[in-house]
Amino acid sequence: MTAITPEKLRDELHRAADAVAAITASFSEEDIKAPSELPGWTRGHVLAHICGIATAMARQLEFAARGETIELYDGGYDGRTRAIDMAAGHSLAEHRADLEASLERALRAFDSLDESGWRVPISYRGGVVFDGGLALWRELVIHATDLGTGRGPETWSRPFCEHLFDFLSARVPDGQRFVLQPLGLPGRGIGSGGRSTVISGMITDIAAWLAGRTPTLGSLRATAAADGVDLPELLPWPAGVPVNN
Repeated sequence: MTAITPEKLRDELHRAADAVAAITASFSEEDIKAPSELPGWTRGHVLAHICGIATAMARQLEFAARGETIELYDGGYDGRTRAIDMAAGHSLAEHRADLEASLERALRAFDSLDESGWRVPISYRGGVVFDGGLALWRELVIHATDLGTGRGPETWSRPFCEHLFDFLSARVPDGQRFVLQPLGLPGRGIGSGGRSTVISGMITDIAAWLAGRTPTLGSLRATAAADGVDLPELLPWPAGVPVNN
């Protein structure tokens, strides 16, 4: 398994932000009004959400630097929803400007951290700044896929998929254990129940399934006691502020 250090995470954040910015740069006015991969959301909704979470994480770090904590979204979950609904219908120029400003603010906050800064507490999931960085990484990579431009889960890196295996292990129902077997890579178990199911396939297909996205390589298989079975049901996204994951 590839360890994610603060230095590597900072690089991944820049890479993911660049990918979202490049996708947005290719959009026309009509493109942003088109449906995204998320039910009920246009691409404008997804862009508004990306801006919102980037700004929210920047705010977490700015308050943490002063030894303070603050709720993730201004106005809580309701405030988050209102902000997305208000910004979803913005013009292409407004979306691009909002995205540039929010990503720049978030990346500047993470770039300014010294070694100890990554361990400072924040309110997000009761964690520390490093957890906030992982969250923003997830949001940028997964929602780049949700924009529906052909950049599917098959583009997700091995370190990102392995991170999702850890983070999304909370989706394994009680009493079950999933043995994840990426093709050509070491397997790993998540969950602690007595009923085991082997989930095999390309690493990106397994990660996409765990994340509630559509696997794109057609490799996913589930077996139990050597027999083919349906893919197991998953619990909701790990507890925390809902972010339409």
